Amino acid sequence: MGGPLVLGIETSCDETGAGIVRGRELLADSVATSMDQHARFGGVVPEVASRAHLEAMVPVIEGAFAKAGVRPADIDAVAVTAGPGLAGALMVGVAAAKAYAYALGKPLYGVNHLAAHVAVDQLEHGPLPSPCVALLVSGGHSSLLLVPDVTGSVEPLGATIDDAAGEAYDKVARVLGMPFPGGPPIDRAAVSGDPTAISFPRAKYHDGTLDFSFAGLKTAVARWVEAREDAGSPVPVADVAASFQEAVADVLTRKAVAACRQQGVSDLVIGGGVAANSRLRALAAARCEQAGIRLRVPRPGLCTDNGAMVAALGAQLVSSGRPPSSLGLPADSSLPVTDVLVH
Repeated sequence: MGGPLVLGIETSCDETGAGIVRGRELLADSVATSMDQHARFGGVVPEVASRAHLEAMVPVIEGAFAKAGVRPADIDAVAVTAGPGLAGALMVGVAAAKAYAYALGKPLYGVNHLAAHVAVDQLEHGPLPSPCVALLVSGGHSSLLLVPDVTGSVEPLGATIDDAAGEAYDKVARVLGMPFPGGPPIDRAAVSGDPTAISFPRAKYHDGTLDFSFAGLKTAVARWVEAREDAGSPVPVADVAASFQEAVADVLTRKAVAACRQQGVSDLVIGGGVAANSRLRALAAARCEQAGIRLRVPRPGLCTDNGAMVAALGAQLVSSGRPPSSLGLPADSSLPVTDVLVH
């Protein structure tokens, strides 16, 4: 498979990722995480994450080159997440990418983290349909996007007005005495629970918008658990986990299908860390099949933050002839999704 050979660097949160892609072929995906350092705080500490990126950056990039079997001089471009994300963490990645690009004499592409989550699906399922609808669900984002062209045309359709789905998972996990991050332990516990045991609220379910709200759901779970504990009754952890998870997946998939119908689009891509959730994947598959919508979800390892997704978007930008970023490229913690490439 041909195409530009691109190094991608990702440091938007607590994963230090380096990926190497040739066209749409994944050659290497190297990731180091500082998650264990944040677990005792129940959430990501920006300063801790930034320092961890500094320590992991060179070993992760060297590991990616070794796995890919290519030399730094062989690459055609360097791509890096310029935003959105944690300001300090982004700065580490952007500074590293500038150093590699300058030292190697290669063009630099500062890309949007959210658009990269869409672009990574091409490494597994081939070229993106044009247009498609993308549902991005992670610790910081719950968004619906119309994507005519991931290299330059991304239109927001809906977003969370408070807590993102991943944030709600983390907070509910803490209430249930589970470790951080909350997604995997809740998913595991839910397997043996009854998703219909507790009727948790589905905010903005029938409001006619494509926006999300999970703060009220998180609070409802906490109040329900507190009431059981105050009454001296045992908390059915598996049932709470399953019922909470069902509420999240129900809202996400209902609105995603609605977005496809409203836009007249027959392809849905789901990305972001929460896209690894088993119930979300199963319910999305069932509802898309019923609605006649083709569903594309990358394997779980490509859903979480990684350098491969940045390299995938970078390779597509190079192939599309988009002009590179300048070496004065800024890190923008609040970069809007409509800015796919930062100059």
